[in-house]
Amino acid sequence: MATQFELGFLVGLLVGEGHFGGDGRQPHVTLRMHVRHEAIFGWLERTFPGGRVYGPYHHGGRDYLQWMARGAFLRDELIPVLERFLSPSLDRHSFERFQLMKSRYPPTGAKPERAMVPATHGSAPARQGETFAELLTELREVWPS
Repeated sequence: MATQFELGFLVGLLVGEGHFGGDGRQPHVTLRMHVRHEAIFGWLERTFPGGRVYGPYHHGGRDYLQWMARGAFLRDELIPVLERFLSPSLDRHSFERFQLMKSRYPPTGAKPERAMVPATHGSAPARQGETFAELLTELREVWPS
């Protein structure tokens, strides 16, 4: 199970460098970065083994790796994390792209289980409209010092 920090780091990567979309048949979340960030992709494989790393690719003058989340991993594990932590107050553009992806690809066969979201010592899940500052305060309460 991923820690609060690992979940936050993943969400930060996806807000900064990720893409929320699909291939016309199924949704996917993609993270594409230069090969100099190879260590991050190794961390992603170890920490979130449901996603998959592809590459390295070398074309168009670019050298990059790509991590993709799709299928059951996206539906059952990553989407609940993004629904909890991604908000318009954190990053409106990413939030809107995520919402658009969900509307274009409605879920089917979703499990109620939310395996990647760890318990937060009795705190309630993020509420719609909760500010980024409030989320950070909650995370500070559960992170080890």
